[in-house]
Amino acid sequence: MSDDMTIKLDSEEYVIRPDGDGLRVGRRMGGDVTWLETVDGDLLPDPARDALARGDASDEALLRAVRGIVQAEVERGG
Repeated sequence: MSDDMTIKLDSEEYVIRPDGDGLRVGRRMGGDVTWLETVDGDLLPDPARDALARGDASDEALLRAVRGIVQAEVERGG
């Protein structure tokens, strides 16, 4: 069973997956996921880590964290 969760930010959908102590963020392309970034858990705020551990993809702290990760990826030109 996969730990993947789909979250919606604005009009875009992203896939998030716990990765050890961290978080992977990706986009679904057809039937596959293209992973954009893996973030060390120490860089996530405690409430976002807690939401990830609970599997709560609707938690505002987790949504803010993912929004920041996606924004950094966009600014890098990924």
